[in-house]
Amino acid sequence: MSEEKNKLVYSIFWNCGLIAIGSLIQAIALKSIAIPHNFVPGGLFGVGSLIYYKTGWLNPGLLYVLLNLPMFILGYIFISRRFLWYSALAMGLISFYYQLIGFQIQIDNQLYAALVFGALLGAGAGMVLRSLGSNGGLDVVAIILNQKYNIGVGKVYFVFNVILFSLSFVSLQNDLVIASMIAVFVCSLAVDYVLSMFSQRKLTFIISEKPQEIADQVMTHLKIGTTMLPAIGSYRKQEKTVLMVVINNIQLKRLEEIVFTTDNYALFIVENTFSVLGSTFSRRKIY
Repeated sequence: MSEEKNKLVYSIFWNCGLIAIGSLIQAIALKSIAIPHNFVPGGLFGVGSLIYYKTGWLNPGLLYVLLNLPMFILGYIFISRRFLWYSALAMGLISFYYQLIGFQIQIDNQLYAALVFGALLGAGAGMVLRSLGSNGGLDVVAIILNQKYNIGVGKVYFVFNVILFSLSFVSLQNDLVIASMIAVFVCSLAVDYVLSMFSQRKLTFIISEKPQEIADQVMTHLKIGTTMLPAIGSYRKQEKTVLMVVINNIQLKRLEEIVFTTDNYALFIVENTFSVLGSTFSRRKIY
């Protein structure tokens, strides 16, 4: 089952599907909410939007394509052809959808519009980032810097957007720029949420006097492995065995039931993990 899932994740059908749907959601957010309200999105589309607002030249969708050309040359040189073509597809679809969309989502309140725009844009961007490509633009530079110099992707976006919004304050109304910044913040939260939906797991630690019995029950009924960690109690200095189990949200309650049915005095600790890769879980994404 795990091998079939890995094949699906690396298949052309799966990646193109994610890119097509994610790009459509982003284009709707940009064309039907951001542009009517004159918001400045983050990244290169934000640069294109700012140029359009001040000059009226072309439109943000076409400017986005032009600004992406040097980025894809960098992607071709430093990352991979597969990454380049998937990212080019995302960029092309966003621009194509942008030209086709002719409706506006009617939201009069500027703050409400910023929140909805950020949520939609982040959801679409997160779907594309789950593929083997990217949304183009700043994503390409961020991934190159992350792979070559271990610079966090978030730091690249932060520095770029600080510069972009500083320029926006000079040429646009303060309220409008602040609303745009709120939208970008919501967008980043939405991206993280969408990405975590695919790979988030629960990390559990179980301290019990019956570790082997619990481990056997978990492997028999849940069909997942456990790891036994040696430990020493600080009060009585007794040696103990701590069970570590990585599990999904659906199975968590069943694991809890197994633990306390076996040992009513066990200590059950649960932590959120953003991403679990390897073994029978998600496969590491190779661009």
